[in-house]
Amino acid sequence: MLPYDSIKREVVTKRKYYTNVEPIQRSLLELLNYGIINLDKPPGPTSHEVVSHVKSILSIKKAGHSGTLDPKVTGVLPVALNKATKVLRYLLTAGKEYVCLMHLHKDVPKEGILQTFEFFKGKIKQLPPVKSAVKRRVRERHIYEIRVLEIEGRDVLFRVSCEAGTYIRKLVHDFGVKLGVGANMQELRRTRVGPFTEDDNLVTLQDLVDAKQEFDEGNEEPLMKIIFPIEKAVEHLPKVWASDKAVETIRRGAKLAIPGIVKLHTGIKKGDTVAIMGINEELIAIGQAEMSTEEILSRERGIAFSLKRVI
Repeated sequence: MLPYDSIKREVVTKRKYYTNVEPIQRSLLELLNYGIINLDKPPGPTSHEVVSHVKSILSIKKAGHSGTLDPKVTGVLPVALNKATKVLRYLLTAGKEYVCLMHLHKDVPKEGILQTFEFFKGKIKQLPPVKSAVKRRVRERHIYEIRVLEIEGRDVLFRVSCEAGTYIRKLVHDFGVKLGVGANMQELRRTRVGPFTEDDNLVTLQDLVDAKQEFDEGNEEPLMKIIFPIEKAVEHLPKVWASDKAVETIRRGAKLAIPGIVKLHTGIKKGDTVAIMGINEELIAIGQAEMSTEEILSRERGIAFSLKRVI
């Protein structure tokens, strides 16, 4: 479970609005420009190398990933294509989930292992490893859930859901220190990045190669099935829907005022990052709430959302 999994949002109507615009249906060309692939990173290459492979396979100019995995680590690596890279920073902050195999350096009773895991739930402090992409200073990170799956001798298999930026290898090291016996990470697999999971059309590089070959032979359906529309990347964010007229002004950089709001999610608080959508369910921009849902519903004027990024 990640924090937003337990948030039950409802859509409330601000004003009645009629439109003839149909829900958006993207062509393959549009998906290649505004799409995301839920890729199963193999062991061996770096995340950067995997992205380079994707660019080469699809013959596209730009792509990016949603958070580095070490070369030996496998699992979920959402890869944004071309202009979809605009949403990556908002996906980077989404929670992550991993399955890890930890090896203890000495025998420890099962009860001692389980009790020590309780210490690592909630907010913890981490000093990033020497080889890391961030400045090496103690940081606070949130462990949302950590659960033992199996214990066999000195090997412990566990699942952890955590805040982005949590180093699992360091978590394992600190666990060994706390237990007093030492520990190292044997294997690690990422099973979730925000809305992207192992069960959600996860594909390999070979699947991508095969689909591209089918496309080259005149069949675009396999490739269409592999690429998610950009809207998938903001499923974890609260949303507000703007009128067609407001959408045009937002595309030119204007803030979203209350008269342009058709409907929105409950539970939005001032300062929240939100996805600004068109009535046709197209992602228009990433915004920041200047008012809460309640304030927006009770007022008729004022700036409700400022813009972080026009998509």
